[in-house]
Amino acid sequence: MENKHNDEDRRNFIKKTATITAAVALGGASNVFGASNWDSSKAGVRSRGWAAFDETGILRPWEFARRPLGDDDILIDIKFASICHSDIHQMKGDWGKQVYPQVPGHEIVGIVREIGKNVTKFKVGDRAGVGCMVDTDLNSCKNGGEQYCKDTIFTYGYPDKREPTTISQGGYSTNLVVNAHFAVHIPENISFEQAAPLLCAGVTTYSPLMKYKIKKGDKVGVAGIGGLGHMAVKIAISKGAEVIAFTTTADKVKDILSFGAKEVVVVDNLSKLEAYNQKLDYMISTIPAQFDIAAYASCVKPFGTFTQVGMPPKFELTLQNLGLAATRVNFTASLIGDMRETQDVVDYCAKKKIYPNIEIIDAKEINDAWKKVLNKEARYRYVIDSATI
Repeated sequence: MENKHNDEDRRNFIKKTATITAAVALGGASNVFGASNWDSSKAGVRSRGWAAFDETGILRPWEFARRPLGDDDILIDIKFASICHSDIHQMKGDWGKQVYPQVPGHEIVGIVREIGKNVTKFKVGDRAGVGCMVDTDLNSCKNGGEQYCKDTIFTYGYPDKREPTTISQGGYSTNLVVNAHFAVHIPENISFEQAAPLLCAGVTTYSPLMKYKIKKGDKVGVAGIGGLGHMAVKIAISKGAEVIAFTTTADKVKDILSFGAKEVVVVDNLSKLEAYNQKLDYMISTIPAQFDIAAYASCVKPFGTFTQVGMPPKFELTLQNLGLAATRVNFTASLIGDMRETQDVVDYCAKKKIYPNIEIIDAKEINDAWKKVLNKEARYRYVIDSATI
């Protein structure tokens, strides 16, 4: 009897989910949830966003439904969301086949509109930010490092049976439902638009710089000066490091020097790296593509550390093992940062006035902005005004 009942429940769930997903895809959430007396704790949350519908990566407006507000969740009205190169990689299928429609965006800031009954970390009206993660089983993930926990749900494109669209949907949208544990407080002394890029670009570079205890007098190399790289330069300098930046884009040199870098190397040929052989204590690479790791690592002193944070297509890098071995450099990789580090970097940058260089855009400009990111024309983070969605 119990099995029959469970089977019937499953069939009803599948039928309901299929109906909702189809209706959302064809006609938008308003066709499914038409009642004006909307209860987000029961019926789900109506949202508007810009979504990719296939691997062309072209985004279009889309209305959809988010999962209902849970007891441990908060509902955030999004004010700004910034564009990360990861958004482009994922929507284009560079990291594997995707479920569409899919709304990207994991640098999100806004105002808390509702809270679940168990939430004590936030109250309605608080300023909040969300990065690359939105939920996990906290009982099995109690000691930080949430990005490595097996049940963690990332902010977009991740399977989530609670979602009417079957996957998590990101921040190029009007609102977000998130477990309160995965939201951070945005201090009053930093603007929303300046805070948004800290939630991925900031913490992804801050985490390894803190782990390897970058300090005054250290010689630090930063390879790849885009959204992540320009934050790595600024954070390392704030710790007293002497920074040498490596870029393939010559017209960024003046900007990078203005960030405080001691020197900028335009790597239009790998021979340019030879003059820096074994000169650095540490190097962080934000390059999101295939490159000659050993050539860059050779700039680090023997037994120093090279950290890769850029994520190339297929998540794969080809190593010239003998070349890397010859450097005697410790090769490491780092994945974003955990929630403690995310709050830390927001607080640190707000206190020290370390702000990303941003350009605010309307939602209708997203596709053009993506082209500029791919063409290395971004200076240095596009931030979407969610009021234009």
